[in-house]
Amino acid sequence: MEALNGRIIGLDGVVAQQDNYRKSGFALAHSNVRYQEIGGGHYPADSGIVPLSALAFEDVCAYDKAFFPDNRREFLRCWINQPQSTALGILRGNKLAGYGVLRSCRTGFKVGPLFADSPECAEQLFLALKFHATEGAPVFLDIAAVNAAAMDLVNRHNMTVSFETARMYAGPSPELPISRLFGVTTFELG
Repeated sequence: MEALNGRIIGLDGVVAQQDNYRKSGFALAHSNVRYQEIGGGHYPADSGIVPLSALAFEDVCAYDKAFFPDNRREFLRCWINQPQSTALGILRGNKLAGYGVLRSCRTGFKVGPLFADSPECAEQLFLALKFHATEGAPVFLDIAAVNAAAMDLVNRHNMTVSFETARMYAGPSPELPISRLFGVTTFELG
């Protein structure tokens, strides 16, 4: 904590440990919930979905900047190009209107991030990413429970809750476009 003095520090902690985190100066911002369903399905036709690698990396970085209040350029370069993953963008009027990543994990696949300008774009990206998962394999999506449109997405797909965390900050909560955040990048890295 001393090394990070003067910076906003966020964590996704287990709900049962919230009191311990509060003792260290963290305050609850909202709950994040991991939902699960199975991979496969149909690929949305005529949706404007493109491989993220087909877009200028600068455009991806510029879009991502709204969701992460610090420079994560090198992290992003590695994240969207990791082995056993699929990174997709969605275009509206030749402009990036969202992107998502599906990656293989210990059990099944995780979608994260899933950022989009609208619930419709998020839905199209989610379906396309899920299509790239192994048919019948578990697919996980971590959402900020305060985003009503993200809650609608998981409910429409009859996803089941598998885990919950407490998103907490030491310092002020950053101003993030929660209404456009349909999937957290990862709980494991903050």
